[in-house]
Amino acid sequence: ASLFIALAAIVDFLDGFLARALKADSAMGKQLDSLADVVSFGVAPAMILYQFLRLSYAQQEDGLDISTWWLAPVFILPAAAAWRLARFNLDTSTSYGFKGMPVPAAGIFIASYPLIYRNVDQSWVDPLMKNTWFLYGTILVLSLLMVSRLPLMALKFREYSFAGNKEKYLLIMLAVGMAFLLKWLAIPATILTYVVLSLLFQKKQA
Repeated sequence: ASLFIALAAIVDFLDGFLARALKADSAMGKQLDSLADVVSFGVAPAMILYQFLRLSYAQQEDGLDISTWWLAPVFILPAAAAWRLARFNLDTSTSYGFKGMPVPAAGIFIASYPLIYRNVDQSWVDPLMKNTWFLYGTILVLSLLMVSRLPLMALKFREYSFAGNKEKYLLIMLAVGMAFLLKWLAIPATILTYVVLSLLFQKKQA
């Protein structure tokens, strides 16, 4: 699941570039792109969280008999993703940035969970990944970030000077450093850093 979400992120990054290069961009393409994003970064990550929640409840007495209602909150995530994308499609402002967390960022954040669970050999990882309230918290925080109107930076360059893009260059440098130091943990750490830097530089993004 993590692999295919990563592939979807690569395709999502390239599709707009290719559409412009081939002069094939259209209103229909914009809507299809959003539908694909809901599935790739909303529904698929929700199913990852669904499985983690099942694993979490399985540790409890009679946990395998848990009601589906306790697992249903995972579907708040794709609903928030759909809301975020619909609002983005209707937004006619020319602000150079995002209003709320981009849906791919939320999807990639969750896609890192199986990778961390399987590959990070630290004592706190297993209990955290199987903690019911941590998983519910993930759903709540990411959904709120997506539907919010927080000004977050767009990772696009109008020009390449350091003075005009210092927050982007800072993010890139921190991401590279975290990749070496934190391995798979660098994925959620980088996304959290992206949010923090966006808020610190929000006047510039407005």
